[in-house]
Amino acid sequence: MTHASMISILIVDDHPVVRTGLRAVIESQDDLVVVGEASTGEEGVRRAALDEPDLVLMDLQMPGGGGVMATRQITSLDPAPHVMILTTYDTDADVLAALDAGAVGYLLKDAPPEVLFASIRTAAAGEMTLAPAVATKLVARVARPARDALTARELEVLELLAEGIANKEIANQLLVSEATVKTHLVHIFTKLGVDTRTAAVAVAVDRGLIRFR
Repeated sequence: MTHASMISILIVDDHPVVRTGLRAVIESQDDLVVVGEASTGEEGVRRAALDEPDLVLMDLQMPGGGGVMATRQITSLDPAPHVMILTTYDTDADVLAALDAGAVGYLLKDAPPEVLFASIRTAAAGEMTLAPAVATKLVARVARPARDALTARELEVLELLAEGIANKEIANQLLVSEATVKTHLVHIFTKLGVDTRTAAVAVAVDRGLIRFR
């Protein structure tokens, strides 16, 4: 990595014109330097391991695995650079997938240079930085009832959990494999922010998602 006063950056984007433009804009700042470029997700992972940048600017839609896969692999490196998504896509699914993969920032390509510079410095320090439109989407999503986040089948599994039924019996009742039931449980635990069956039922009842029969 570069010395402390400089922030070293790897640009991962499949469009050469975008990479060239970003490099020119970024290097107009005395404290920012581009140490490498990559045109695919897989190449981005290799370059991140080789160049050890402070920050990776990652596009989402690319050949070679795409930005989410690359972000997950890059953030598991040692040392691991921070990753900031820089994309034209701002759907809920894209944003959540990127943040879940370990990205600390999510910026849209229409951001003014000043916002880009500030976001780079924030993300390089490991602090979360989100485009205003993205932040608004996340707040709206969090504010929605949890029922929206749970599928109909997950609610069925929750109701059977509330009756104290074991995984094998739940599988028999729903005509699925026990492994499928376990997968549903993982999703339910994640969505409700719990780690036990008892806690899942307690939270679901408290939120009005299910009722004891």
